[in-house]
Amino acid sequence: MPLTPAPLFTDVHPGPDPAAAYWADTSDGLQIRLGVWTQPDARGTVLLFPGRTEYVEKYGPAAGEFAARGLATIAVDWRGQGLASRMLPDRLTGHVESFSDYQKDVATVMRAARELNLPRPYFLVAHSMGGCIGLRAVMEGLSVQAACFTGPMWGIHISPHMRIAARVLSTLMPKLNQGHRLPPSTSVAPYVLTEPFDDNMLTTDQQMYDMMIDQIQAHPDLQLGGPSFTWLREALSETKHLASRAAPNLPCITFLGSNERIVDVPRIHARMENWKGGRLQIVEGGEHEILMEVEAIRGPVFDDMVKLFLQTATG
Repeated sequence: MPLTPAPLFTDVHPGPDPAAAYWADTSDGLQIRLGVWTQPDARGTVLLFPGRTEYVEKYGPAAGEFAARGLATIAVDWRGQGLASRMLPDRLTGHVESFSDYQKDVATVMRAARELNLPRPYFLVAHSMGGCIGLRAVMEGLSVQAACFTGPMWGIHISPHMRIAARVLSTLMPKLNQGHRLPPSTSVAPYVLTEPFDDNMLTTDQQMYDMMIDQIQAHPDLQLGGPSFTWLREALSETKHLASRAAPNLPCITFLGSNERIVDVPRIHARMENWKGGRLQIVEGGEHEILMEVEAIRGPVFDDMVKLFLQTATG
């Protein structure tokens, strides 16, 4: 698989050096972007699966945390976001035809990691939508030694009075050739550009919130707004399917903020109660983006992740 150099924006809140980005083609002919932060004598590589709307530069600080603990990192712009191929003429609408398509991106990440000779063993860190993609991947045999999830999208938090409407509309609108449209209450404007820091649902760290704003204002091509009806239909179907499947035999920690308001919290508890070798860690005071919380919160999380990874690597 040929890898060609891609842009990596290091002018705003860069990650550690050395860093590089690559274009890679998926099996169905799309182009995704990979961000890679290598380290001399790294003891393994983190496969970092971002959430919906995210992009590789957002995880530069996380790559720095892993680098300080002796690990390399590879992150991905999923199809439909970041600088990867967008799926609709309106590039600000998040869209995918089928959630299984994301597994083609996962396969491309793995091929690239091998081609780049990134140090083994491999470990998975998956956030939000990336946690949904990552859960299917490990269920289907992704070659990692251990996994950590943060605020995983194993279900979507939808208020009870809206659940029926969400299911009906997300099923009906694609049948009416309107699957590309946005559900009510969503917008093409990125969340961080419309919501003030106070009481935002992502992080209690003002500097991290400002970083998100700075990056997408400096590089508007990274921006993404709300999801399409088709994305919503596929997400609801995928999370329901995954909930019916047994947990994989894999060491795992899932980190969940005590103030999580974006993903389905009961689904996370139910999954982890039945994950042999898995542990649910409630992060007091944390919002959705645990890896971008204040230092007092995120520091111990990175410590716990790397401790698990290195134990499984030597164990």
